[in-house]
Amino acid sequence: MSASGSKARTVSAREGASFEVLPGRADRGLVILCDHASNAMPAEYGTLGLPEEQLKRHIAYDIGVEPITRALSAALGAPAVLSRFSRLLIDPNRGRDDPTLIMRLSDGAVVPGNRKLDAAEREKRARLFYDPYHAAISAVIDQCVATGVSPVLLSIHSFTESWKEFTRPWHVGILWDSDPRLARPLLDEFYAQADLIVGDNEPYSGHLIGDCLWQHGTSRGLPNAIVEIRQDLIREASGQAAWTERLIQVMQKILGTERTPVHSLAATNGTGQAIVEPAAARQGARLER
Repeated sequence: MSASGSKARTVSAREGASFEVLPGRADRGLVILCDHASNAMPAEYGTLGLPEEQLKRHIAYDIGVEPITRALSAALGAPAVLSRFSRLLIDPNRGRDDPTLIMRLSDGAVVPGNRKLDAAEREKRARLFYDPYHAAISAVIDQCVATGVSPVLLSIHSFTESWKEFTRPWHVGILWDSDPRLARPLLDEFYAQADLIVGDNEPYSGHLIGDCLWQHGTSRGLPNAIVEIRQDLIREASGQAAWTERLIQVMQKILGTERTPVHSLAATNGTGQAIVEPAAARQGARLER
C-alpha cells in the first residue's frame, strides 16, 4: 500500500477549541463519540456565574465518560471525537434550534450567564463551539466512509442514579431511535451479563430529533446507538476501568462475528416489517440527557 493510501486509512489526532479527535483506523467500522466529555469553560465565560462546585455536577458534563472513551478508542483502534466544552455553554447533543440547546435552569441550578441570552450570543456560541464539534464528527465519518467501510456510531454517555426522587435501577441503558442494527446487538450482549440491569431506551428514549446521533447517524443511514452508564458506577477510576473492559469485550464481538449483520441488516425487525419507533422521551428526562 502506498504511503498516501495508508494515511487515508488512518484518522489522525487533532484538536480544536471545541473538539478533540483521537486517532484510529478509518476502516475499523466504528467511530466513538463523547458529546459531554468535558466541564471546561472558555476563559471569557468564567463559570457562567455558577459556584465552582456546580461544574462538578452532571449538569456540566457526563461524569466518568471521558476516560472510558479514550481507553475504548485506544483498545479498539477506532477514532473518537470528544467535546472540549461544558454542555452548560451549549449542548452539542441537541439540535441547533432546540430550546434546550442552552439551559437557563438545569436540575435546580439557575445559570446566571445564560439567563439573559440574546440571539447574537446564542449564535456566537453555536459558531465557535457547536458547529466546529459537529464539523469534526462529519469529517471523521467522511474519511471512514471513503475507505469503503461505513462505520457504526457509538456514543458514550452517563446518567444520574436518581432523577426527580426516582431511583434508577438500570446499570446501563442502550438508547436508540429507529435503527436496531447496533442497538440490538448491544442489548443482547449486555442482557447476557447476569449481574446487570439493562435498559432498552431507559432511563429515557433515544428518539430525539436533531441530537448528535440523529444528525450523523440516522440522517446518513449509519447504524448508531448511545450507551448510557450509571454515574455511581464510573465516578472512580476502578469503575471506569471495569466498564471500559466490558465495552471492549462487547464491541469486539459486535465488530467481529457480528460485523456483517450490523452493517447489512435493513432497518426492520428481521421479519421484513418496518420498525416501530420507540416511545417519545419521558417528560423532563430530555432536559438531563
